[in-house]
Amino acid sequence: MAVPFEALIPYGIILAMFSATGAGLSKLRHWHNGGKRARRSLDQWDRQMMSRDMRLTGYLRGQSDAPAAPAGFELNNPWRVEKRFT
Repeated sequence: MAVPFEALIPYGIILAMFSATGAGLSKLRHWHNGGKRARRSLDQWDRQMMSRDMRLTGYLRGQSDAPAAPAGFELNNPWRVEKRFT
């Protein structure tokens, strides 16, 4: 006994929506990482280096091959110190 194709249209629409959402999220993640693959299993060292790269280049996954830091980076410290007592 044949199944009428009209009964399969909602399943096709659902499959198309899941595919479009998956492709969109994958593209968004790829774009967010600067065109590189997503990183997995990050430890403290990786997070620290990514923070440093963010402060150096402005991108989370950006890297610089310059031998010297840009001007003003010596004052760009991620540590927050408490204010002095006066």
